[in-house]
Amino acid sequence: MSQDYYTLLGVDRDADEQVIRRAYRKLAKVHHPDVNASDPEADERFKAISEAYEVLRDPQKRAVYDRFGHAGLRQAARGGDAAYGDVGDLGDIFEQFFGFGRRRGAQREAAQRGQSLRTRLRMPFEEAVFGSKRRIDVLRNEVCGTCRGSGAAPGSGPVTCARCQGSGELRHVQQSVFGQFVNVQACPDCQGRGQVIERPCPDCRGGGLVQQNRTLEVDVPAGVEDGTQIRLTGEGDHGRNGGPPGDLFVLLSVDEHPLFERQGNDLLLELRLNPADAALGTELEVPTLEAPTRLRVPPGTQTGDRFEIAGQGVPYLRRAGRGKLLVTAFVMTPDRLSREQRELLEQLRATLPDSGVVARDGDPGLWQRLRGKFR
Repeated sequence: MSQDYYTLLGVDRDADEQVIRRAYRKLAKVHHPDVNASDPEADERFKAISEAYEVLRDPQKRAVYDRFGHAGLRQAARGGDAAYGDVGDLGDIFEQFFGFGRRRGAQREAAQRGQSLRTRLRMPFEEAVFGSKRRIDVLRNEVCGTCRGSGAAPGSGPVTCARCQGSGELRHVQQSVFGQFVNVQACPDCQGRGQVIERPCPDCRGGGLVQQNRTLEVDVPAGVEDGTQIRLTGEGDHGRNGGPPGDLFVLLSVDEHPLFERQGNDLLLELRLNPADAALGTELEVPTLEAPTRLRVPPGTQTGDRFEIAGQGVPYLRRAGRGKLLVTAFVMTPDRLSREQRELLEQLRATLPDSGVVARDGDPGLWQRLRGKFR
């Protein structure tokens, strides 16, 4: 069942045009697909909101909706009356609900929007960070070039359905104790179109659409991450009977980097230090995604100490600037020593306080006392 238009926009049934317009603009900013690119359902929510606004802002369409609901709009749209635009006139509504009214005859099959497609694009880590233009191949349904979507072979065309005489529907009148009832159903021979194709197009076999492989260019913005979904409007399957094409959603799959790990818009890098550099301090080069940069490591650096390098992270998607490069130190304890290294460490150990534990309540305990005596 379609959701109530007034409920969708969050307005009362007696709301005026200005209230309806303000409610639509507020919701459109929140649910627009470009704002919710990673949400596959954002497109449908935005369409539902826009559909509700288009009906309620038009006095004639709104009057039909208030009186007959969604069914009245659908039936009126089939009539295609110019006075109501997409809604049509009320003759078909009375005929649909009560079995009488002005007979309009067969209508052209309604235009159908093409299906939206999804594909996956794999890309290197650096391209996701800095953006790129990529080409992808997509297999989609397009309007047949031979028959131009009619489904009929060249030199021929659709003919009037013999079963329904072009009305597109079959009517059965039934009598009951309550009176006369009219049962209306779509003609099974022409599927309600009122016309049949006697000589189908050899390329599309009467369907009006053929599969084509197309190469498209995808503009990947800087700062995207694994799982980001890019929407290419109008690049999905073509619609039937002149309907608009669907969209193409490209799901990005980003490769991992051998050195960097991404955390939001920051990059994480591990820096391994030997005990001498950690204790005495040093200055060395660390890699970035663009060019190496100098990093000063202060004396007494411990495992887990973190250094920040501003402006060397990932660009922000919707604003200027970049994240940080976060360098975490890890002090390496050598597991193999030469004789000279062992002798030097033995000499160093003789000058250092003994190892100990720290009390859990925060009292430095033995280590503090030993360090005091050492001083």
